[in-house]
Amino acid sequence: MLTAQGIHKYYGDLHVLKGVDVTIKSGEIVSIVGASGAGKSTLLHILGTLDQPDEGMVKVDENELTRMKGDRLAEFRNSKIGFIFQFHNLLPEFTAEENIMIPGMISGKSPEELKPKVQKLADLLGISGRLDHKPAELSGGEQQRVAVARALINDPQIIFADEPSGNLDSASAQSLHELFFKLRDEFGQSFVIVTHNQELAQMADRMLTMQDGIMV
Repeated sequence: MLTAQGIHKYYGDLHVLKGVDVTIKSGEIVSIVGASGAGKSTLLHILGTLDQPDEGMVKVDENELTRMKGDRLAEFRNSKIGFIFQFHNLLPEFTAEENIMIPGMISGKSPEELKPKVQKLADLLGISGRLDHKPAELSGGEQQRVAVARALINDPQIIFADEPSGNLDSASAQSLHELFFKLRDEFGQSFVIVTHNQELAQMADRMLTMQDGIMV
């Protein structure tokens, strides 16, 4: 489903990615591990179109993302890709329900159209009683589940998660890890997870290790 070939990335004189090749199958959960500075997050951002490689190609099905620009790329990202970050990135002035709806509204759907999907995701994620609360009124685990629901609202093909449990206590982290597999079984999406959490990494269908900008 996703193929990346020959990915190079430079920041000035620093050669961060040195010809990385990655293939992700449909419905697969893949973890990426490695020491800090190995290039994991840089690779994740390039695979998710948040950054561009200096050399190389990224494709999802027949769509070559490295050739897409501007509105076409933004539309593809919003409809086909979901993101989960360590620090949630929820908008503090909006309720949990409104935060979840944002990608759907960007894609042109109305709040009324989105409410049934928000409710289904909230039920699945165990936050249905928290939808009218703002982020400051939620625990860290609840905030992360809101962020997961937001990532899923447009039924993306692939979810990219950058240290998703890095800001959670161990019980919340374990719950989140189990949730990814439940979501994969429910919706059939692929997950690519950058993590320092060895337990989560080893639960994945496949674990990739990066070192000094290459896969080892």
